[in-house]
Amino acid sequence: MKKQQKQDRTSERGRFSAKRKKEAVLRLLKGEELDALSRELGVTAAVLSEWREKFLAGAEANLKSREPEPADDEVLRLKAMVGELMRKNELR
Repeated sequence: MKKQQKQDRTSERGRFSAKRKKEAVLRLLKGEELDALSRELGVTAAVLSEWREKFLAGAEANLKSREPEPADDEVLRLKAMVGELMRKNELR
C-alpha cells in the first residue's frame, strides 16, 4: 500500500469512540480474527485485546453490583409507614 493511502486511511479513523470500541470488541467476541480486525481498523492487536479485557471486566462488575442501599432517612420513613399501617389494621 502506498504511503499516502495509508496516511489517508489512518486519518479517517482517528480516535475511537466508546461506541466504535464496543463494536470492535463485539466483533471479536463473535469470532472474528484478532489480527484481521486489527489490520482492518488500523490498531494493534494489543490495543484490541485491551479493549476486550476492559469490556469484559466492566460487564463482570455490572453483574456483581447490587442495588444501592436506601438512605437512612428513607428507611426510617418506610418503617414509620409500616408501623402506622399495622396499627390501623389492629384497630379494625
